[in-house]
Amino acid sequence: MEQNPYLPIKMKLIKNLVETEDRNINTFTLEFLNKQDEENFKYLPGQFAEISAFGHGEAPFGIATSPTEPGILKFSVAKVGCVSNALHLMEEGTMVGVRGPMGNSYPIEDFKGKNVVIIGGGFAFTTLRSLAVYMMDEKHRADYGDITVIYGARNPGLLLYKDELAEWETNPNINLVTTIDKECDGWCQRVGFIPTITEQVAPSSVNSYAVVCGPPVMIKYTLPVLEKLNFPPERIITSLEMRMKCGLGICGRCNIGTEYVCKDGPVFTMAQLKELPSEY
Repeated sequence: MEQNPYLPIKMKLIKNLVETEDRNINTFTLEFLNKQDEENFKYLPGQFAEISAFGHGEAPFGIATSPTEPGILKFSVAKVGCVSNALHLMEEGTMVGVRGPMGNSYPIEDFKGKNVVIIGGGFAFTTLRSLAVYMMDEKHRADYGDITVIYGARNPGLLLYKDELAEWETNPNINLVTTIDKECDGWCQRVGFIPTITEQVAPSSVNSYAVVCGPPVMIKYTLPVLEKLNFPPERIITSLEMRMKCGLGICGRCNIGTEYVCKDGPVFTMAQLKELPSEY
């Protein structure tokens, strides 16, 4: 029987990890309670899910895990409202509800045989982590060319997944560039805003795709840089996950022109965005 999209499955919170020094972003690791739920929850990098904090409501969050990491789902969540605050206060072992997966995914089939440039800012790096982990998995790595990750935050304490970033710095399967907005004691990597660093690094657009996710202002100023570097609009991919609402395109609060981000997105090419009102 097909899963009712309005009914969440129950999952157990097995880890509540504080990610950032300001304690505003936590990563929640959820465990499937039964194998059937896990098998039914088939997702790809770029998709999201609605998370229910029982008694407080639900909210949409991008999936940070890769399908190559079985048995669990991870979500990195900033404290911005009732649901996210309730999640931050949850003790490990608490049950939560999950509806999904929802939305479309990054076009991983189109990426095969191509170089991929992943550009992320702040806590919006979640689904980009999913994409990077998926492509670097030993079962998939040979399908893709060079993988470059450009990731930045206001300061080092606001970078997510610090242990993984440290591993990626020495991983021959990926080229990692990290940056912060301003000089900081002890920081030895690049300094500058994402659009500026992207132009400085100047990843080749030949046989390449670029994937961008971050705060709206970062996306706004990064997309023209990629065009300047000769990435064609149909090979510039972004996620409008900040616009996600009910997950089903029913409430109508996520629309941009005729498109519903929850249902038709959240992943769009720049070519698609050029055909939409500039509301994103």
